[in-house]
Amino acid sequence: MRSTRRRTGILLAASIAVAGLAAPVGISVAGRVGAGASAPDAPTPDPAGAECRTSVRGSRVVAYCHNPYPSTDRVQLHTECRRWWDIDADATPVDVGPGRTVRLDDRCWKEVGSVWVTHRVQDT
Repeated sequence: MRSTRRRTGILLAASIAVAGLAAPVGISVAGRVGAGASAPDAPTPDPAGAECRTSVRGSRVVAYCHNPYPSTDRVQLHTECRRWWDIDADATPVDVGPGRTVRLDDRCWKEVGSVWVTHRVQDT
């Protein structure tokens, strides 16, 4: 009786292992078969948006955003202060025209927790 249980357990484990190894192969083959069908390509959007670089020195934050594209990008600096009592800040949004660079700055009373810049590209 004991050898039958052991044999059943080994066969069950082996079948689970084979199924686990065969599933990714089956998915890969199915993906290749479906790749032959001609689906229309998704339109690629025109490149847009300013590239921003941020730096933190002590409690001060500075971001420089340069827009090399023909559309205007509205950027906004967000500063999250580390201390719970220090007020987080969102700078006034600034439009960055084509070929322009803007400087955004902000500060915390003590340490800076995190900094990020949001973008909203405006159509021309």
